Amino acid sequence: QVQLVESGGGLVQAGGSLRLSCVLSGRTFVEYRMGWFRQAPEKEREFVAAISWSGDTTVYADSVKGRFTISRHNSENTVYLQMNSLKPEDTAVYYCAAKPRFGNNWSGLEYTYWGQGTQVAVSS
Repeated sequence: QVQLVESGGGLVQAGGSLRLSCVLSGRTFVEYRMGWFRQAPEKEREFVAAISWSGDTTVYADSVKGRFTISRHNSENTVYLQMNSLKPEDTAVYYCAAKPRFGNNWSGLEYTYWGQGTQVAVSS
């Protein structure tokens, strides 16, 4: 059974940075495309970024392009989300997700496995 555990959330001032980590256990990491999503209070969960199994392809939501970077370290079963120039509107619970590595869907919610989430709060 696949388990995803996120870490790295916290409180930061606007303009600051955080790096989120997510470790996958239970299956072979390179079998999965990985994604980050977020959900702010009273809003729907939304796509943030995704990365292919090899790390060669990345996709970002327009709202985070140029500020966030997704990466993965396959030997450590870990995917990262480096968040720079944070804004108050980035405040949300951030979720890591995994889906089988082939397919056309990158930004939809149809990921197979989800973590429990980590809270990110950005103060103005």
